[in-house]
Amino acid sequence: MEAVAEGDVRTSQDRGELAKMVMALFDHWKLSTEDQAALLGIAVSNRAALTRYRKGEPIGTSRDQYERVGHLLGIHKNLRSLFPQNRALSYRWMTTRNKAFNNLSPVEVIKEWGFAGLLTVRGYLDHAHSV
Repeated sequence: MEAVAEGDVRTSQDRGELAKMVMALFDHWKLSTEDQAALLGIAVSNRAALTRYRKGEPIGTSRDQYERVGHLLGIHKNLRSLFPQNRALSYRWMTTRNKAFNNLSPVEVIKEWGFAGLLTVRGYLDHAHSV
């Protein structure tokens, strides 16, 4: 099983904690249900999965979902590090249009490009954080 972030996520309890963390993050980012589903790579019609995750039921066992959650948490970590004195900006950044992404918001980039968009946003922030 693939690792997310820095820990190895093997247990159902760990996957449940990841689910709660990513859903709380989506709340901070003020994402619509459609955007939440897109960022997790699940069908927009699968609102039931989002409801289960919010209750702490485990994130699926697919490598894709683990990696998506890991990148989303990495994005959050970078934003908090880049804007330590401005939590509101770090939460608003994902839905704010950005010239670096052809005037799309990072969420729009991920929705349009899928996993590649997620990697693009993460890579952009990794680079900004390392400068």
